[in-house]
Amino acid sequence: MSNTPDAPEKGKDFIRNIIDKDNENGKYEGRVHTRFPPEPNGYLHIGHAKSICLNFGLARDYQGKCNLRFDDTNPVKEDVEYVDSIREDVSWLGFEWDNNPFASDYFEKLYYIAELFIKMGKAYVDHQSADEIRENRGTLKEPGVESPYRNRTVEENLELFRKMRSGELKDGECILRGKIDMAAPNVMLRDPALYRIKHADHHRTGDAWCIYPMYDFTHGLSDAIEGITHSICTLEFENNRPLYDWCVDTLMEGLKQPELFGENEAIYNELAALPGFNNRPYQYEFARLNISGTVLSKRKLIQLVQEGHVSGWDDPRMPTISGFRRRGFTPESIRDFCERIGVAKADSMVDYALLEACVREDLNKRAARYMGVMNPVKLVIENYPEDQVDEFEIGLNPEDESYGTRTVPFTREVWIERDDFMIDPPKKFFRMGPDREVRLRGAYYVKCTGFETDADGNVTEIRATYDPESKGGWIEGGRKVKGTMHWVSAAKGLKAEVRNYSNLFTCENPNAPEEGKTFVDYVDPHSLEVLSECYVEPAMADMAPGTNFQFERTGYFCADSKDHVAGEKWVFNRTTTLRDTWAKVKKKMG
Repeated sequence: MSNTPDAPEKGKDFIRNIIDKDNENGKYEGRVHTRFPPEPNGYLHIGHAKSICLNFGLARDYQGKCNLRFDDTNPVKEDVEYVDSIREDVSWLGFEWDNNPFASDYFEKLYYIAELFIKMGKAYVDHQSADEIRENRGTLKEPGVESPYRNRTVEENLELFRKMRSGELKDGECILRGKIDMAAPNVMLRDPALYRIKHADHHRTGDAWCIYPMYDFTHGLSDAIEGITHSICTLEFENNRPLYDWCVDTLMEGLKQPELFGENEAIYNELAALPGFNNRPYQYEFARLNISGTVLSKRKLIQLVQEGHVSGWDDPRMPTISGFRRRGFTPESIRDFCERIGVAKADSMVDYALLEACVREDLNKRAARYMGVMNPVKLVIENYPEDQVDEFEIGLNPEDESYGTRTVPFTREVWIERDDFMIDPPKKFFRMGPDREVRLRGAYYVKCTGFETDADGNVTEIRATYDPESKGGWIEGGRKVKGTMHWVSAAKGLKAEVRNYSNLFTCENPNAPEEGKTFVDYVDPHSLEVLSECYVEPAMADMAPGTNFQFERTGYFCADSKDHVAGEKWVFNRTTTLRDTWAKVKKKMG
């Protein structure tokens, strides 16, 4: 059984209803075996996370198994880098696979299955060019035109297919096609390609092969070889399902004719013994994930990386799992998000705000709190002794006292947020202004006595006095103040870099650009704001890369997994903002 996170309470979706019915009818003898089958030609994105959670979740809920299979049938686009990243992403999400096969593990079997199809009269070698095949395929309203090579003899097709394998033919010179029906209403069944010639090194098999099976030929047969019971795909594969069925059913038919295997009796015995050929798998489709304000096409994500719109696959603005991880999203929040959106049959658009809500809810429970000043201005407390240092113990997480406290030093000069001071504050502004008293979080009451500005009117320094009786930020039974501000000691604080990330795109649906534009025209050049003059508590000095936390009153952040160096260089990525009530007030005020 897969080792996966505990199953949350849920209603039954249509896939679980199918499995329940199969179990009631004794199909697969109660066995449930799913798989997550990415092609290793890029990094996984949040849409893949939905499929991962579904497939591994089904195995968990039904005490079954789930494979992580790499459908590596295109050597030109695949790489070990992507294999490693996919394994890391699945593990980070909290799942363990039962088996980790590759489609390339089955190249030998698939080749002999293709020969079997030829012997059955179900496949032929076609020497038409790609353009000719495309032109002769027909339309949704018109049938296709049969290839002039369609009725070659079995002997001719076997000889040519073996020449394809031996490397005697050039790329594109011919392909192996299934012999189905050129008038089929589903264009996928109009003699689809099964094998093509590619003289290219494969990331696992090197140059052992110069022909490679097509995805649609490989996919269902790999499911059957592995004994998959329920092959769960997204809706774009619904049109491919008849071809999936044709490949599996044709093999089932071929297995009833062991004499066709000839000298390959060992291959026949191995295939005939597999559970997937005694009780074949079936494909079911569910709605893919669409999120507002982003793109989830692997082709488009590759373009963003290659054209330098982002720093890489793990850029925190990317919708990749590695990008979300670097930005500070937790696996629990992504699993919660996938659970909330559910499994449906119809495509829909999910608001990105739901994903942010999931991570806020999770981090509110688990994130330690610290103070960090993003846009600093110095506050000088004139009546505080210059050589005095107070140390305050402030709780790390009000949601969980077991987190304990951290020590926060207080000195005569502290940094506060520039936005927390206004020369002429409006009525509903409860922070600092001339003659106004506020609380410095966990420290003292302070009252503004004056300020300095530059030639442009920008505040360069604020002066204040403090009330020694308010130590700890409270006066028992005494006067109250409305405003509480965070701060960092100017003498003891650490200078840090903070990276504020916002949506990579300027529109809700970059997948539907205006006429004459493409999705990259909507890339926001201001989606990354780098603040290099920030100050944070010294308690954060040894924070490890990847650590999640909250900057009080500002948002949730994490220590960057690449550029942050504990004890030397402090780089923090904003995961998401907090709900800012003052921002809403400002918006209403215009």
